[in-house]
Amino acid sequence: MPPLGLLLPELFQTALTGALFVQALARPREADLPPGPAAATGWVPWAAALGVALALWSLPARGLILWQAYQLDGLSQFFKLAVAVGFFLVALNAQRPAGVRADQRADYFMFLALSSLGLMLLASAVELITVYLALEISSYSLYALIPLRGKEGRAAEAGIKYILFGAVATALALYGLALVLATQNTSYLAGLGQRPWSWGAAPLGVVGISLFLAGFFYKLALFPFHFWAPDVYDGTGNQTAAFVATMPKLGAVVVLVRVGGLLGTESEVTALLAVLGALSMTFGNLAALVQQDLKRLLGYSSVAHAGYIMVGLVACSAQGLAAASFYSLVYLLMNLTAFWVICRLAEDGRNLVLDDLNGLYQRAPFLAFVLAVAAFALVGLPPTAGFMGKLFLLGAAWGRGHDWLVVVAALNTAISIYYYLNLVRHAYTREAEAAPAAAPVGGLVWGGVLAAVLLILGALPAPVFRWAEAAGMQLAR
Repeated sequence: MPPLGLLLPELFQTALTGALFVQALARPREADLPPGPAAATGWVPWAAALGVALALWSLPARGLILWQAYQLDGLSQFFKLAVAVGFFLVALNAQRPAGVRADQRADYFMFLALSSLGLMLLASAVELITVYLALEISSYSLYALIPLRGKEGRAAEAGIKYILFGAVATALALYGLALVLATQNTSYLAGLGQRPWSWGAAPLGVVGISLFLAGFFYKLALFPFHFWAPDVYDGTGNQTAAFVATMPKLGAVVVLVRVGGLLGTESEVTALLAVLGALSMTFGNLAALVQQDLKRLLGYSSVAHAGYIMVGLVACSAQGLAAASFYSLVYLLMNLTAFWVICRLAEDGRNLVLDDLNGLYQRAPFLAFVLAVAAFALVGLPPTAGFMGKLFLLGAAWGRGHDWLVVVAALNTAISIYYYLNLVRHAYTREAEAAPAAAPVGGLVWGGVLAAVLLILGALPAPVFRWAEAAGMQLAR
């Protein structure tokens, strides 16, 4: 039996999910709830903050437990901390989710907590069947949450698309797992690292691991598994979209980083990742150029950022894996900052378009500043964390056999300048057609904290990057 101290983040997240489950079973009628936007779930963000503290305390935890299927190392603890931070910010942002009745909020947060628990399990899973089960735990909750948006038809459409695409990705992953087991005779990543991964030596093994990774390409919204992302972001509620657009990406990246550590730069699987990365960033950026709906714009943006993460993975070095890990954390913070502004401006839950940002500098100058920081970070402009994240990615990949991918990434960064800075242009240079309405003042403090973190990580990235680099040193071949 493993020491329970090694599993503090997972145990706390399990207890939090259980507490929300009990509260959901014993929920009162909506009319009996106390007044206020937080209703009876105002305690959840502060419990999540305790989870962040426990994840920080557990960073030094190390061990290989549960029949060598569950590993606690620098990589797992780094991503568990990222998941804990993300869940805290999502819970803080979703205190009043549009389309969710007050007496249903315990159920809503329970599903978010359960999905986050699955992502924490993914961070430590080092056996393919365990990886698959953790992936499903993190996914099932979202099948229930995505359609939850009042009686809007597009929410039901988004839920159906997510389920159907998810079912296909799951089937591909299971079929790939069967091929890997049949050809490599082990499902443990440590054993798979000793097996050949070339087309000449193990063709079915290459096919199998590629199909298995397809399930994570789907979560990452990597081309050509991206088609669900813009429609789901557009159809689901703003607060739910903030979770779906960020948190599952962490689980996908940690598995891809672990598998990337098994491969060399000459592997056909690595070449596949490079090609898909180039296609993903190019398609995502070009499609985002013509979007007017902010969530659809961020949906195609996520497709492009999935391609950027591939740049670090194909380097197959400690620096490349560390850069991919660091960028996934930065991506979480950048997108949650952008969604924070969207949720503050659309308290009624409607979808915003670019023209809704007109005159934002007059209505809510601080929110306009936070949006500008998020946009600059998403582009990759200094002095933001997005700049340092892309710099680490491109630097790690240069000279590792895929220089062409670095050039493609740089060109795509230039393309993305137009639509990201278009957000700032609407907020600062366009005048609102009607008289400026007062923007809500709630949440400005936390929006400022998110913007400050993006700027601080841009100026002082070394401490966080060293955590990721230490984990990458253990994985790179």
